[in-house]
Formats: sequence, C-alpha cells, structure tokens
Amino acid sequence: MALAPASSPAPAASTAAPARSYAGPMMLMTTLFFLFGAVTNFNGVLMPYLKEVCHLSDFESSLVPSAFFAAYFLMSLPAGWVLNRIGYQRGIVLGLLVMAAGALVFVPAANAQAFSLFLVGLSLLGAGVTLLQVAANPYVSVLGPAREAASRVSIVGVANGLGGTLSPLVGGLLLFGSASLLKQQLAALPVSQRLAQEAALVKTPYLGLAAFLAALAILFFLVRLPKIESIPADEEATADDTALLAGRKSALDFRHLVLGIGAIFLYVGVEVGLGDFLIRYGQAQHILQLSPFTQELVQKLNAITNFGLLVIGQRPLPIDTAHGFTAAVGAVMVASYWFGTMVGRIAGIPLLRRYPDRPLLVGVCATGALLVLGSIALHGETALWLIVLCGLMNSIMWPVIFPLAIKGLGPFTKQGSSYLIMGIVGGAIISLLMGWLATHGGGLRVAFVVPALCYLYLLFYAVSGYRVR
Repeated sequence: MALAPASSPAPAASTAAPARSYAGPMMLMTTLFFLFGAVTNFNGVLMPYLKEVCHLSDFESSLVPSAFFAAYFLMSLPAGWVLNRIGYQRGIVLGLLVMAAGALVFVPAANAQAFSLFLVGLSLLGAGVTLLQVAANPYVSVLGPAREAASRVSIVGVANGLGGTLSPLVGGLLLFGSASLLKQQLAALPVSQRLAQEAALVKTPYLGLAAFLAALAILFFLVRLPKIESIPADEEATADDTALLAGRKSALDFRHLVLGIGAIFLYVGVEVGLGDFLIRYGQAQHILQLSPFTQELVQKLNAITNFGLLVIGQRPLPIDTAHGFTAAVGAVMVASYWFGTMVGRIAGIPLLRRYPDRPLLVGVCATGALLVLGSIALHGETALWLIVLCGLMNSIMWPVIFPLAIKGLGPFTKQGSSYLIMGIVGGAIISLLMGWLATHGGGLRVAFVVPALCYLYLLFYAVSGYRVR
C-alpha cells in the first residue's frame, strides 16, 4: 500500500518533485464504497427475514430501511461538525467503529429476538455510513489531479454497485439458502424454539461484518493518508448570476433546488422501496412454478456464490427452484435489481458525455413509471421482472438530478448540497409509507402505487421542475 511520502528538500532546483501516488488511498476509498453498497442493500434480504422471525407486519418490517436511512437526515449536519473537529481520516475511523458497534448489536438482538434491538443496530449502522459518506465523498473528489475527479467518482460508484449486488446474493444464501431443510429439521419443535434457531442465522454475517469493520478501522488509523486541509469552497457567483442571486438569502429561495430536494427524496425512496419490498412482493404473487430462465439464473448465481462461500470456509447452501418462488429466489432477484443499477451507472458514463442529460432523465423516469404500473396490472413472475428492470432506470438519476438541483446557486451551493444529502431520508419515509399501505391499505399491490407516483414526480422535475427561476 502506497503511503504519503514525507516532504524533503529538493536536491537541485532543476529536479522535478516525484509525482505522489494515490493508488493506496484510492484502494482504501474503493473498499469503503464497496462496503456502503453491501451494508445498505443487505436490508432487502434482512427485512423479510426479520418479518418472519420477529412476527412482524409489512408495516413493522418497513422500519428496517426506515431506521437505517433516518440516520442520513439526523446525522448529515452533525457529521460535518465532527469532521471539522477531528479531520477526515479520524472521521473515517470513527464511522467504521460506529458501524462495527451497530453490527455487534445484532448478536443480543438475535438471542432475544428483539426487533427493537435490531432497529438500534440498524440505526448505528446508518449513522456510521452517514459519517463515512460525508467524509469519503469529498475526499475522493480531491484525492489526486482535478482532471481525473470524474473517473475517481465513477470507480468508487461502480464499487458501491458491486457491493450492493453481491450482498443480497450472499445474504439470501446465509439466511434463506437452507431454509426449507432447516424447517424440516425443526418441524417437531415448538414455534418459539424454531424461530430462535432461525434468528441465530443472522449472527454469523454480522459478527463477520463487525470484525471486518474493526480491522478496517485499525488500518485507517495506522496508514498515512494524504492530508487534505480543505475541501473546495462554495461556487462563486459569476456576472451572469448576479441578477439571479439578487434578493436571495438562502438556498431554499431557489425553486428548482426545493423541487430538487423533493426529487432526491423520492428517487432514493423509490430505489430503496422497490429493492426492499421485492421479496415480499414476490411472495404475494404465490408463484408455484418458476420459468426456465429464472431457474437457470438462480442456479448459476447460486453456484458462483457457493464457490465464494467455500473460499471463506462456509458450507455451500443450495437454493430450491423446484417449488416456485421462495425468499432465496427473491434474494437473487434483489441482487439482479441492484446489478441493473450498477450496469446502468457504468453505461451512463459514456451516455451522459455523448447525449444531453435531461432528455435521458425524462426517458428513464417515464419508463420507470410504466414498468411499475405494468407490474401492478400483471401477475406472477412477469410482474417481478418488471420491478427488477426498474433498477436500470434508477441508475442515472442521482448524477443527473443533483447537478440540475444545485445549478446557479452560486455562494449557496454548499448549503444546497447539504439539503440534497438530507433528502436521502426518503429511503426511510417511502418504505414506511409502502409498509403502511401494504398492511392497512389493501396489500402490496396497492403499496406499489407509491413508487409509480414517485416516478411521475421525477418525470415532472425532468420536464419542467429543474428550470432555474
């Protein structure tokens, strides 16, 4: 791993200073972003798992993503204050330790089958991720030559997507892979004992996560990262902005920013809600026979993931595809959903350079709305795959909406960016609303009207709400 070289006087005036290598720090940052995606998207498997072992309604289980994403709203501003006090590197160490503490809470939570303790652990994980995000995002943007900032952001974005794709696959195997076998073995036991055995399954992945986070924290504490004294300041107003800025005292005085906060809120909400409710949506379809395509996909991914489990010393866990849709099959679909998002982000890099970004945003928002409405109208496996395709539609929304929302803010740019980051709390609220409708408003099919409405608002923003006035 490359360390920041100590400064020393040049031997001669004509000798150029050696270029600093940022390969080591970038590898560490890439690992962090992989971790962000893995921890966040594991909730899509954790939610239906906790619904069963803790006897929850759909509304109660929706508190899983809500507890996690509420931390973005509550911690975004305090995280900035913490980083100003202790610096970016120590802030990353603190964030990792907070996440490790949250992962450890899952052990007593599983022992007691206490849903409230699971929510405490999720809240700590979310708080740690928030602190890491606030530290790592700007750090990556200035970690090297400015002309390569976009490529660095793209690299960590792909790592984030890869982590988010793999974690539902591994989580589905660990929590659901041998579920049918486990149920047969424990069928003679009382329900409470059977659920206690199933609850214990969650301890292994989260103990492993806690150990990995602690090791990573020690590494970040010991390594010498390049010191970054400051992050680029707010965008200065140009002559053309003078008239636009006249009379504005806050970023919230800009209509397009306020509407953009709503767009970020709903984009994150729809992305999280669709992913986290996908397994429950599949269970509600009562699919007794999977198509040959889905069976082959599940079996191939199962084989790949089992190879990875063998490498780390875990026993391979088979996925039963002969008896229709199961939670384990759903975990593969969740992974496919996030895989579509990752592929779309990779494809979006050249597309957004070649074509205007706003028409592309219009296209994906309109298509997302049609996919969800089509899924509601249809039944069975087709309805599920239409939701999986929404992952591809979500892929370019953040990199398009965010710049549109802060355009023309001048000296209010940093303030506007903070408000947009706080809009990530949509991942907590939209999932909660979907859970409430699923429990009290007519079932999961009715609940999926919410993502369709979110896409329609995003379409409005792409058509006219983005305009700077």
